[in-house]
Parts: sequence; C-alpha cells; structure tokens
Amino acid sequence: MLKIGRLLGGVAVQVLRDGASALTDSKPLKAKDLLLTPANAMLLADRLSEMRGAAMKVGQLLSMEAGDYLPPMLIEILATLRENAHPMPQGQVAQVLESAWGKKWEDDFKQFSFAPLAAASIGQVHEATTKDGRHLAIKVQYPGIRRSIDSDVDNVAALFNLLRLIPRDYDITTLLKEAKQQLHQEADYCAEADSIAEYKRFIGEDSDFDLPAVDRSRTTSDVLTMTFVTGAPIETLVNTPIDVRNRVATRLLSLVLREVFEWGLVQTDAQFGNYRYQTEQDRIGLLDFGATRHYSDDLVDAFRRLMKAATKGDVSAIENTAVELGYLRKGESIPYRQGLYEMICAVAEPVRYQGRFDFGTSDLSRRVVESAVSLRLNQRYMHLPPTDMLFLHRKIGGTYLLCARLRAQVNVNRLVAPYIQ
Repeated sequence: MLKIGRLLGGVAVQVLRDGASALTDSKPLKAKDLLLTPANAMLLADRLSEMRGAAMKVGQLLSMEAGDYLPPMLIEILATLRENAHPMPQGQVAQVLESAWGKKWEDDFKQFSFAPLAAASIGQVHEATTKDGRHLAIKVQYPGIRRSIDSDVDNVAALFNLLRLIPRDYDITTLLKEAKQQLHQEADYCAEADSIAEYKRFIGEDSDFDLPAVDRSRTTSDVLTMTFVTGAPIETLVNTPIDVRNRVATRLLSLVLREVFEWGLVQTDAQFGNYRYQTEQDRIGLLDFGATRHYSDDLVDAFRRLMKAATKGDVSAIENTAVELGYLRKGESIPYRQGLYEMICAVAEPVRYQGRFDFGTSDLSRRVVESAVSLRLNQRYMHLPPTDMLFLHRKIGGTYLLCARLRAQVNVNRLVAPYIQ
C-alpha cells in the first residue's frame, strides 16, 4: 500500500508539472492526456516491477489480454513486465534458503550464484553446482507472496481504475479472477514439481525435448530445485538456416497438439523465455511448468470439433460448438456471431492451408487482433470465454508468434489432420 501511495504521489506531481507546462504554453488541457504521459507510464511500470507478485502479474495479463485496446504507450511499457522484476537482495535470498534447508546450507554447494538468472512475478532463478558436481537451477520465491495475492490484485485493479487506465466499457473481472488463480497455482512450487514429473511421464524418451528433473530433497513450497537445462534462447535461431527453423517450429506445434489431444495436460505459458535450443543435440529445452493445466476429455472433444468445423468453414457447427465451449451465449446478436465466426476461421487458417504455411510473411496475427478489437469494442454483449480456454488461447497464440518470429514454414494441416479426422 505504501508503494501504491508513492506511485499515486509521483503521478500527481507529474500531472501538476505537466499541467503547469501546458498552461504556460497555452495548450488545451485534458485530464486523460496528463495521466498518460510517458513519464507516468514509466513510473507505473517501474513501481509494478518493484512490487513484484500480484502487481506485476496484473500488469503482465493486461499487456497480453487487453493490449489491443489499451493506450499504446502504456501497453508498450507494461509489456516489459513479462520478464523484468526487481531481484531480491542477497540477504533475503539467503534467508529464504535457510528457512527451507536449514543453517549452513551453503556447505552442500561448490558454487551458488546470488545474482539471479531471471526475476519474475513470483520468484527468481539461481544457478548452482553441488559439491558432488550436479548443475542445478533453483527457483526461490519472494517472501510473503502467497499471503498477499488476493488483496494485491484487488488493490492494483483499483489503482488502474483510479488512474483511468482501463477503458470504461471493458470489464476486467474475469482477468482479475484469472490473475489470482494463476498466481496461487504458480506460488505452489510442490505442485509445479508434480507437474514436471507428470509431463516427463507423458513425453517419455522423446529425444527432441529436454526437461528439468526435480531434486525432491531440496524442494519445498518456497524453493524449487531442478537440474539445469542448458541452451540458447529460442529466438536466437532467427538467423539459422530455414530448415532448422522449420524443424524447430514443427516440433513445437506438434507438441501443442500432443499436449491438448493426447495428454490433456498443457503447459500454457508459451513465452519465448521458456524455450532453449541445444545446438549439438538438436534439442529443445522446456522450462517453467507453473502454469500447467489439466483439460477434461469433454472439453478436448469439443475443441476438436471446433477445429474440424473451422477447417471446413461449417458455420452451424462452429456456432454450436462455440456455445458449448462458452464463446457464445444463446441469443447473441447476428453481428457478434458473424464476427466470432470470422475470428475463429482466421485462427484456423494455418490448419486449412494445403502445404507449408509461411508464418513469417503472413499477417494472421494482425487480422486476429483486429477481429478481437472489433468484437470487444463494438459489441455490447462481448464476454470472455472460460478461463481454461483463455489459457489455451495463450498457448496456441504464443506458439504462433514464436513461429512468426522464427519466420518458419510449417505444414500445420498435416500435423492437425490425425486429430480431427
């Protein structure tokens, strides 16, 4: 609350300063313009990053879910929250580890790097080597995160509304509920350890992928200890030969289909930072299983039928299945039904395409965004689908974006065909 107060104070000072400057220059004054200055947007992003936890997660979700129609200047800065948080001081890290492992925990390590490899909304990752030579990645949770999730999400939402950063007609209730649910799930490192083990059982001995192995003896609800997954960031492949990029993109899309249709277990966070490429082994390292979700047979079957209907352009089947999945309510307006139909067909475009779909040259992402904006802003009865579907959107959309970043060409039709025939 003190940090939110500091933020509001800083914004107020900036508004007064910019307002005085505008008056001096005889410029017209608009409250919204004064609130959304670059300086205030930077201040907001910096404070959310400093607050971490729920504050940072709400900023992340807004940039991902509502970024299409929030002020561009604000959303550009909020997007930086996806990977940047203020790290814990060294003493705080040591305190968390002492609480989890006991005093003199350092005696078990030949090397422990207090400088984190990554700092995110729930915790940060440290690299270490044990005295018996094991190379580990250790995720350390920020103290007090679990206890503050619900109140922090509510407080930050109130802050965004107070600063008029959310369009009046946009209801973020579902997004806030999603933020709380996701944060509580990600804050349970024992549950994430179980998800890694379950995922490993499904993927088996597949040599195309490398997953961390959990060290159960050093894992608690606040500390997750795993073997270190090596490799270069996946987006560094952008300058490699086309056959390498195509092969990697094909594997990732195939993995999504296996997760959904074969396992019913989906790692729903497809941000680029969760993938590593191991050149010598020609293998993809998979990271971060905190947002892993189970999908019921009924939901998977309905999604299968929706994909099949979208591939064929079957309007009636699309509408019926969209009602079943929660995209549509009975009695929706005809314009809304038509808009949703067009958006679903656009998402299925790579599936309909015969041959290799060129993600690098396609404007698919832009057209899907434009359709979503049109539905959300111009249709009074727009509502978000159930949370399970929102997470599935993020997985598929994030994988599409990665394929586009790699400028890959993939025969998606061939990959999907066995699952919808």
